[in-house]
Amino acid sequence: MPPLRAAPLLVLCLVLLAPAAGAGTQAPGDPFGAVASSYLVKVDGREVWARAPDLRLPPASLTKMMTGLLVLERAGLGETVTVSRAAGRETGTRLGLAPGDRLLVVDLLAATLLGSANDACHALADHIAGSEDRFVARMNARARRMGLAGTRFANACGHDAPGFRSTARDLARLAETAMGNPVFARMVRIVRGEVGTVDGRKTFPVENRNELIGRYRGAVGVKTGFTEGAGKCLVAAAERDGRRVLLVLLNAPDRWWKAEEMLDAAFALPSPATAPGAP
Repeated sequence: MPPLRAAPLLVLCLVLLAPAAGAGTQAPGDPFGAVASSYLVKVDGREVWARAPDLRLPPASLTKMMTGLLVLERAGLGETVTVSRAAGRETGTRLGLAPGDRLLVVDLLAATLLGSANDACHALADHIAGSEDRFVARMNARARRMGLAGTRFANACGHDAPGFRSTARDLARLAETAMGNPVFARMVRIVRGEVGTVDGRKTFPVENRNELIGRYRGAVGVKTGFTEGAGKCLVAAAERDGRRVLLVLLNAPDRWWKAEEMLDAAFALPSPATAPGAP
């Protein structure tokens, strides 16, 4: 896989000077206010800031983190997938696959995680479980085993549906689990590439829809999402100088600029070893 193609003190000062609880819409541990309906920031696995992290909201294509995880757990990357009629009828973001097209799992997975292609995602679900409905049952079973109590999946790709909900805290845990898979972690940091059918007759460009990849220093993942019901969503992970920050934004109208601001502020925090009062 191809290689990965600033943390100002001012941001931290603005965070520390934010209004205290009871002023406006902010609450303890919520220095960024209404940047999103729900958000969560973790530094080296420790939650540092949050706003309504257990609020159940539509997750849009952040759903595909679970799809990708299950594919990696249940299929070989070199397996060949035949695109079904149902997958070929998928709506929204898509590669443009036709029923009968044959692609490798690795190519469909790249299209799913980078380009958020719904036809590729649906084709993988069919391949793994025989139908999307059966695949969704496996998604929900995996969510239960992970303790994602606020999550219920209704489809493999993230389309709005009644009762289809997750939480920022659940999605953070899902992202951490998925990023623990080395193939998943390598794939979501690719900037762009190309996939194609096994017969070589069709090729499709794939570009990472996560605008932080290749632009924000240290960005390593993870997934974007958007639907009318969910709004703009993002799970972002970045690494610098041995520190790792994970950010979840649900329904964040200005997700890219706010994500950079929040990541910068997280990296500017003193490490536990250097914080005042540390032994």
